[in-house]
Amino acid sequence: MSALQILTTKDGRFGYEAAGAPDRQTLVFLHGIGGAARAWRGQLAHFGERFHTVAWDMPGYGRSTRLDTASIITLAAALQDFLIQIAARKPILVGHSIGGMIVQEWLMTHAQAASAVVLAQTSPAFGKADGDWQKSFIEARLGPLDRGATMASLAPDLVKELVGDDPDPQGLELATSCMAGVPEASYRASMLALLGFDRRQALKDIKVPTLVLSGSKDRNAPAPMMEKMAGFIPGARYVELEGAGHLVNLERPGEFNAALDSFLKSYGTTTAEAR
Repeated sequence: MSALQILTTKDGRFGYEAAGAPDRQTLVFLHGIGGAARAWRGQLAHFGERFHTVAWDMPGYGRSTRLDTASIITLAAALQDFLIQIAARKPILVGHSIGGMIVQEWLMTHAQAASAVVLAQTSPAFGKADGDWQKSFIEARLGPLDRGATMASLAPDLVKELVGDDPDPQGLELATSCMAGVPEASYRASMLALLGFDRRQALKDIKVPTLVLSGSKDRNAPAPMMEKMAGFIPGARYVELEGAGHLVNLERPGEFNAALDSFLKSYGTTTAEAR
């Protein structure tokens, strides 16, 4: 098993975890709003045998510094800075939830810079900031904090709402720990960063190999929406994991890893590729 490394970029802005030899193809994992780099440890270990695997702490999370203004655009710019810091050339990007939105935004200005992308349990749009659904979504997640709850007190119930059928117990424990450890200010900033995000018209311009991965029990990024999303991306592969919710890599790590493995092999990525 590849040894896990807990690292910080030279400029001190980003904390991240990594495994595997640095001279291999780089596989970068981006977590969701309630996550952290450590949410990907199962994938870092599994794929670290063949790739240089990296998971960042999104700005404001873990050991990464906060941005002055958090938006999907500024987070995508931060991703580019991070990739430069770790010297990742033509990486494979795996974005979960808001991480998938960040990948979509990054592709707007770096269309050919990735070898491939995986958009997992994400969406091409969150809608207008003044929409009723958006207001209800934000209120449901930030309202309890406004009324005095803490991330630690909310984490168990939040995670239970996100997962599907029979989640892996260890994955559930890790998901809860990650959620509990998110700084409240970062959680709020990330939630508000969703408002107004809309890259539906850009899906047709994604030119790199793409896997769109959903869970049939995901209520945040419903499978029918994700299947439709995949239909607008030229040549995209769509995979739906039956019974899984919003945290597939933690709920069903074996199935997630198998789906990603199959995708990587399908377009000919080799572990000998330079970063």
